[in-house]
Amino acid sequence: MVWISRVCFRKYGNFVDNLRLYVRGGSGGMGLPRMGGQGGNGGDVWVVAKKDLTLKRIKDKYPHKRFVAGVGHNSSIRALKGAKGGDVEISAPVGICVTADDGRALGELNHEGERVIVARGGHGGTLQSGFLPSKGQTRHICLDLRLIADLGLVGFPNAGKSSLLTSLSHATPQVASYPFTTLRPEIGKVMYEDHKQVSVADLPGLIEGAHVNRGMGHKFLKHVERTKQLMFVVDVCGFQLASKTPFRSAFEAVQLLTKELELYKEELLSKPAILVVNKMDLPEAEEKLRELETQLKDQEEFSHLLPEDMTPKSFLNFKHTVPVSALTGLGLPHLKAVIRESLQEQEAIESERHRIEKLQELRREIPVVSKPTWGQPRSEPINWN
Repeated sequence: MVWISRVCFRKYGNFVDNLRLYVRGGSGGMGLPRMGGQGGNGGDVWVVAKKDLTLKRIKDKYPHKRFVAGVGHNSSIRALKGAKGGDVEISAPVGICVTADDGRALGELNHEGERVIVARGGHGGTLQSGFLPSKGQTRHICLDLRLIADLGLVGFPNAGKSSLLTSLSHATPQVASYPFTTLRPEIGKVMYEDHKQVSVADLPGLIEGAHVNRGMGHKFLKHVERTKQLMFVVDVCGFQLASKTPFRSAFEAVQLLTKELELYKEELLSKPAILVVNKMDLPEAEEKLRELETQLKDQEEFSHLLPEDMTPKSFLNFKHTVPVSALTGLGLPHLKAVIRESLQEQEAIESERHRIEKLQELRREIPVVSKPTWGQPRSEPINWN
């Protein structure tokens, strides 16, 4: 049995998930013509991943958002080869995608200490350049945070994701009866008795067509990419986004969420997923839950309930389906235990896979020694003369 002593929640006010910066490499130093001296190269600009950092802190600390590396030293009689200009390092959170203004990817920083060069310094003056230096590289870059969390809450607006996280954490994120209450990602931290922490990301609500960037679109889906597991949250009684949109049952909601993820990036569906059926305090909830469970057992048979273009290529099979009520607390202790169990199962599988890969690498590295031929019969008789 897993006991949860307490749960804490951290809300990132004014959450910033992308930041545009101006970067410039340092100019090179002048060469010295009469001595053939070479000027120093300009400094480079790097982005370096650091833990416990947010893009908002960078934005607040550097309001001008300009980073310029040092100029290379000129060649002189005392130092014919000028020293290189000082590099500049921009500290950024782990989980950053660095892109140029033209959309070209410059690199990803997934682990602390990883770095990517974003602006190179200019060359110092040499004989080939007439001892004149070149300017450093100048560009605008975008730091794009793709949220890293243990679980990402996936659900249509008003499915109760924020309420669920509130109940898990005893905190007060924005919750209301209108659909779009979550406009920016928020992270909840579940702490267990053995000090194990599980991060749960409450992400902006999807709408149909999110894969083509409708609604929160890609702003939502990019964050789903950087979570270990998915937690689908559906209203047991179904939902209707607006009076002019069709009503969707809980089963349809599950399949439409699956399709949106599939259309954006099919690899997302390879992540382990938990299904949370919320609002079990509503009238007829038990009957609706039994109907949903029946449909989930044979999803293909009930696929006719969906529009043809919104039927997933393959149906998700949830290992854990947990009915809860975020309002009354029904099922929440079981859900917390399931979250812990599911993550432990994934860690065990990944550890075993890593062990097998390492073993295979070692086997490839060990040289193959040819077997001795002693005692084997010869094709020709031995000539003793």
